[in-house]
Amino acid sequence: MHTRELAQLLWAAIDEQAEELVSLRHEIHRHPEVSGEEAATAARLAEAVGLPVTPVAEHGFVCRAGAPDGSAVAVRTELDALPVAEETGAPFASRNGAMHACGHDVHQAAFAGLMRAAAGLGERLPVPLVGLAQPREETYPSGAQEIAESGLLEANRVRAVLGMHVHPGVPAGCVSTGAGGINASADEFRIEVIGRGGHGAYPHLAQDPVPAAAQIMAGLLSLVRNRVDPMQAAALSIGSVHGGQAANVIPDSIRVTGTVRAMSPEVRALLLAEVERLARAGAEAAGCRAEVEIVRGEPVLENDAGVVRAIDPWLEAAGLRVVEPMRSCGADDFSFFSERLPSAMCFVGVETCGGDPDAHLHSPHFLPPDSSVITVAKAMAAAYAALACGGLEESPRDGREGRRGDADPQGGLGD
Repeated sequence: MHTRELAQLLWAAIDEQAEELVSLRHEIHRHPEVSGEEAATAARLAEAVGLPVTPVAEHGFVCRAGAPDGSAVAVRTELDALPVAEETGAPFASRNGAMHACGHDVHQAAFAGLMRAAAGLGERLPVPLVGLAQPREETYPSGAQEIAESGLLEANRVRAVLGMHVHPGVPAGCVSTGAGGINASADEFRIEVIGRGGHGAYPHLAQDPVPAAAQIMAGLLSLVRNRVDPMQAAALSIGSVHGGQAANVIPDSIRVTGTVRAMSPEVRALLLAEVERLARAGAEAAGCRAEVEIVRGEPVLENDAGVVRAIDPWLEAAGLRVVEPMRSCGADDFSFFSERLPSAMCFVGVETCGGDPDAHLHSPHFLPPDSSVITVAKAMAAAYAALACGGLEESPRDGREGRRGDADPQGGLGD
């Protein structure tokens, strides 16, 4: 089957479901569940998909459309919402104190539409499509990491993974892909500076952790400038400082937490080592000690060059304009898939309802239009079709037939 034929069949099937998919989006949006509590969301999505599912990562599941064996392409969706009180005023707005403020409701409805469209093709589906419905994208421990380590990717012979994410930072009608690093690694540090408290009138009798923590924080905030090549992207931010209870009492300890972001594994390793070294040395210099905990999060999200090259022309065939890559020090646990398999995360541009300029991701005002469900579903279908039909050798611009042979190291796929 040619890429164009497969894509058009999937697009037509998605269009037929449009009203139902929008209704599903409203239902999911109205009843959000935060990370680790996605049981009802997962059950509803599995019902909507209508395929047998394999549970994974507590509330997640994996499903498969097409042949029960052979190499497959996978597509990911996220199940969780955020602990944000919604302020969109939408008739389907959440009222439970949580909110789909990152577009996961759109992704889920699009995912259901694509999986149903693929399943409807039966034996005509050239390469199986595996659906990955993951919990806990917004918090640790990562749901994607659990799925990646579960053995289900290998059991389903997944050769490539696709992700789609709505984004108000990309113009509506456009999509951002791009090879290489797209999102940064994201790790957290927790530093406890421990001294000996005392009366504020007699600081010489205490070992004050406050100035020690201040010196450590100043050093941390200079780490990227002092230790990282300016041509490398990285960020370090301090998010919280806690300690003490009274103005005239020197506390026993100060707790400092923050995040470290890097666009390369080498810079990531350097900064994490420097955080620990600087904290311990700074505390010791002030007569205190530091306990340092590094919580490792997502690795760098790398888009595979071959996958991007294969899917870009077909995303345009789906009606989206491919624009310059949007790279940021934000993070997404899709990176646990991209570090194992050729993968691509695509950012689909959306306008938010009302055109609110402050309706960014994670904002209580973030609300992509219902039309984005169909846009994302068709983009998923186009990218899948490109890989399933060996799209590296077929372009919508020349109509040449794709090849299905061995798995192509550049991104084409077959058995």
